[in-house]
Amino acid sequence: MTSIALVTGSSRGLGRNTALAVARRGGDVIVTYRSRADEAEAVVSGIQAMGRKAVALQLDTGDVAGFTSFADRLRAALDEIWQRRTFDHLVNNAGHGEMASIGETTEAQFDRLVDVHFKGVFFLTQALLPLLADGGRIVNLSSGLTRVSYPGFAAYAAVKGAVEVLSVYLAKELGPRGIAVNTVAPGAIETDFLGGAVRDMPDLNTVFAGMTALGRVGVPDDIGPMIAALLGGDNRWINAQRIEVSGGQVI
Repeated sequence: MTSIALVTGSSRGLGRNTALAVARRGGDVIVTYRSRADEAEAVVSGIQAMGRKAVALQLDTGDVAGFTSFADRLRAALDEIWQRRTFDHLVNNAGHGEMASIGETTEAQFDRLVDVHFKGVFFLTQALLPLLADGGRIVNLSSGLTRVSYPGFAAYAAVKGAVEVLSVYLAKELGPRGIAVNTVAPGAIETDFLGGAVRDMPDLNTVFAGMTALGRVGVPDDIGPMIAALLGGDNRWINAQRIEVSGGQVI
């Protein structure tokens, strides 16, 4: 039976790359987006062009109150498109960046980071557990910034650290259902993160490249295929791990 992966925030960036990588490996995908339906539908079209099934569903991962409604829409999509009651893999990718020193971080910035990157991951996973198939996989996205520090990312790194701890507890609690849970922690990547800073600011790109053993920053194609491979049947024994995918950043 074809596997179905739900990838949050998959209309662009690492989520988009992951969704397409899953499809290339023969999987079907549920794409979620917060506001850009056109971008999400373009990803769906790309997946369908590979001969796979896909659907785009709107989801604000910072709005816990909307998760019950999302689960209902997901249940309807699974029945309509796949004639199934469950999906197989959950990739909690959706997120954003806030760069500010501890002294300058506002409560609003802090709360949004917590809502999207930790509270949202916790309660969305909770809401979707009844629809996640036994033997499935969960991958939570973290950051290389939980291992090494860089000025301006204290709040962001702290909530990502919370997600790493949550992943271990999820692995323990969901083990009886055969569900493996891991964290993937990218290093500096050329995406829209922080307005495309690493991608579009040559000086910053050079700084991070100089910190990396392989001599460059990452690109989405360094991350999406790795996550897709982690969801594959050959990786059934990897569980409760933090896997850094950074090209050897700050070693």
